[in-house]
Amino acid sequence: METPEVNRYSCAQRQLEPPEGIIMHRITALLVVLACGLAAVPAGAAEESGLYSSPAIEGYGKIHPLPKGAYQPDPKETYRVVFAMKAGSNAPADVNPAIERVARAVNLYVSAGVPLSHLKFVAVAYGQATSVALDDAHYKAAFGVDNPNLPVIAKLRKAGVDVAVCGQAVLELKYQYEWIDPSITLAQAAITTVTTLEHQGYSLMPLF
Repeated sequence: METPEVNRYSCAQRQLEPPEGIIMHRITALLVVLACGLAAVPAGAAEESGLYSSPAIEGYGKIHPLPKGAYQPDPKETYRVVFAMKAGSNAPADVNPAIERVARAVNLYVSAGVPLSHLKFVAVAYGQATSVALDDAHYKAAFGVDNPNLPVIAKLRKAGVDVAVCGQAVLELKYQYEWIDPSITLAQAAITTVTTLEHQGYSLMPLF
């Protein structure tokens, strides 16, 4: 008799997949528009001409305001989103693209008139994004430069965004918990963070 193969997943490697039955009650249309806005925005001439701005997270997550665009967020509503950040950085000295996209999400909602107090955002890093949580000393020991993500995370924190890291991924990547920057929330796991928050009515935005 053949023994069935067991799939083994690690928090540092697997992609988070939302449970069945959860997808239908997400704010689908709004997040599709948001995902469109999360595409990379070139800096340089376009920014200098005033096309782009960063109204809440200054200097990061630049957006182009579109007040007459469809599917505008309602400033009277409260928006609960959990961002699952798995994407790695293009280079150690670059801000992680997933962190940039969280900043862009905040800027998009604020640009549409939603107050920061109505944004309940949680961003949890795991997989290749785990290193964003390292303090400067240990990031520099690993990659040769200070952690470029910490200034963005500080601004996200000030705007009310909780930035967390998967505790399982930290261990699997052989980091020490003491190496995690104090500005980062140490979560039990990315999986339990996402599923717990979805159970509380949060919408999942994967940033792979």
